[in-house]
Amino acid sequence: MGEIRLPRHMFLWSMSVIYMFAFASLYVQIPGLYGNDGILPARWQMRYTGKSLLEQLRDSPTLLWLGPRLGLDTQQGMELICLLGTLLAFGAMVLEPLRDSLIFFCLWALYLSLYQVGQVFLYFQWDNLLLEAGFLTILIAPLNLFRSRATLKYHDSITFWLTRWLLFRLMFASGVVKLTSRCPTWWGLTALTYHYETQCIPTPLAWYAHQFPMWIQKLSVVGTYVIEIAIALLFFAPIRSLRLGAFYFQVLLQVLIILTGNYNFFNLLTIALCFSLLDDDQVNSWCGHGKKKKYKSWMQTLFYWGALLIELAAYILIIYWTVVYFEIQINWEQKSVSSKTAFTYHEFIHWLKLVTIPTIWMGVLSLTWELVTAMFKCASVRGVFWKLWSTIQWAIFATAAVGMFTVSLVPYTFIEYDANSRLWPGIRKVYDVVDRYQLVNSYGLFRRMTGVGGRPEVVIEGSIDKETWTEIQFMYKPGNISAPLPWVTPHQPRLDWQMWFAALGPHTQSPWFTALVHRLLQGKKDVINLIQVDESQYPFSQQPPAFIRAKLYKYWFTEMSDGPNPQNWWRRQFVEEFYPTVFLGDPTLDAMLSQFGLKDKGPLKRTMDAFVPVVLRHVRDYVRSLTGPQVLWALFLTGIAICLLKTLSGRTPRGSKPKSTVSESKPKKTKDTAGATVKKDQGKKKEDLTANDGENSEEQMVDSEKSTKKRK
Repeated sequence: MGEIRLPRHMFLWSMSVIYMFAFASLYVQIPGLYGNDGILPARWQMRYTGKSLLEQLRDSPTLLWLGPRLGLDTQQGMELICLLGTLLAFGAMVLEPLRDSLIFFCLWALYLSLYQVGQVFLYFQWDNLLLEAGFLTILIAPLNLFRSRATLKYHDSITFWLTRWLLFRLMFASGVVKLTSRCPTWWGLTALTYHYETQCIPTPLAWYAHQFPMWIQKLSVVGTYVIEIAIALLFFAPIRSLRLGAFYFQVLLQVLIILTGNYNFFNLLTIALCFSLLDDDQVNSWCGHGKKKKYKSWMQTLFYWGALLIELAAYILIIYWTVVYFEIQINWEQKSVSSKTAFTYHEFIHWLKLVTIPTIWMGVLSLTWELVTAMFKCASVRGVFWKLWSTIQWAIFATAAVGMFTVSLVPYTFIEYDANSRLWPGIRKVYDVVDRYQLVNSYGLFRRMTGVGGRPEVVIEGSIDKETWTEIQFMYKPGNISAPLPWVTPHQPRLDWQMWFAALGPHTQSPWFTALVHRLLQGKKDVINLIQVDESQYPFSQQPPAFIRAKLYKYWFTEMSDGPNPQNWWRRQFVEEFYPTVFLGDPTLDAMLSQFGLKDKGPLKRTMDAFVPVVLRHVRDYVRSLTGPQVLWALFLTGIAICLLKTLSGRTPRGSKPKSTVSESKPKKTKDTAGATVKKDQGKKKEDLTANDGENSEEQMVDSEKSTKKRK
């Protein structure tokens, strides 16, 4: 691989944008989810037992313990954290000096603080992935907050490699768990015939994707296996073109998921991790600035053709084994492709046992290569001081990278029991210590396909007189069969997501649902705002319902025979009662609230009318009437506009010539005087470097020496 300056910048910018989306998306939902009148008040998680601040942070690492010192309750503390995170991330998005290690540490600490009290509404794999990727970003980002420009360090390739390892763990585990779960739809290659209509919040394109014939759906499942399992193994291939090919395959998969499903910032974060497979030459080629490599020696030409043959052989093998293990056959008469799984569960488990440990050694070899390469670069730095300084930095970050890689082996080997049991016990102890900080996590998306017999959906109904019932429609989740399918990405409506999980079992498995019903009976506006921001769309905006119940339905997409632009996107069928009819003061409701520990716990403490609480209330009043996607897209487009203005203002106008330098205005020197000039320049440069007091990096030192040699 070539230099990684541009992919690294792209990754840091992307992480800034993703952090901004995550904080802003959660901010608009805090009052309804975690507020004092919310579904699961976060203040219940903050138990002030008289311990010191350090003890409280050790037990539960969240900055919300500082709230009372600032005159803030828990809800206001969460809002302040979200606003600070949004502002810091927005600043890092538009200003390169703010893409700094200290800034990303603050962002990670702020999001971890929210995660600690987020309860069920923050227990998603993408929240864990953001925390793990966010911690790696602290190691990847430069420490240049007080410098005018970022400098490239020799250890950057080591820390940036950790994102490639994280990407591999994410994709490989996601592919493996689909088969280890023994889900019949994944084994029968029919999962996508259910996926598009049973995922949490489908997009309009999901309806059209659902209409594809069966052979395309089954072939798509095969393609998913190939990209997530086989192509993922190419992340550490010694040939650059194989890694670049793996990049395009992964991005293709993520783009298709974005087009057919609303998965907030998860797919954007996965694409950001894919940047670790790129180098500067590839990024420059997108802009038309790529350089064609010229192979002068026969050895270079031989290596080029050898790499090309290995690349072709790798893809031919992948295609061959795909055809063999999924029995892919082309039916020319019916113009279709047949496929089926041609291996058993026990054969796959045996293969997984054989391959898990080698994948770990593959990671070890790849990381070792990065360590050794960076070490030799440090050793080639001119000057004793700069060589020592770069070596010290290399040692620190190499130790951190090896430590992160070693600890990550514990959650990675969860996919195979024997490999996990063979790990050194000391690694498990370290993992147990850092587990609360979400530094490393296990992954495995879409383990089992739900909704095989129809998409289960909970519909809440309210009534004033217990005779006329009115359905309460949510902004995003399916309810009204004729309501258009929404585009929500990158916002995540967390209540809508939990409603999807609640429909998969009885309401007793989702205790928060009882709290939701209770708040709707009370007419709490913060909770209603999660369901409908526009009060005119909420049927009980004038008066809370006296009675509430919930029914379970099965939903299916309508068929293409109804027309390419259907009036109804869904058809549904009643299944059973999901939640009994309750009212305020109902003994059944009170008993469930007590059973789940959801009763209000004492009177609220009155917050101070200090500056910070007053500002927080004004910001909340301004944002209250906006939906999550509106807030997120307004921030993003504003940031993009600022970035474009900065880029345009930095360009040289057409027709204008750059100012001539002093050397250009002087006449050319003869050979004799040129040698003296070069010596003068060398002496001057050495004086400048000494007087700079460590401001310049070892990269600048090497560059100056190279330029001097060129002039010679």
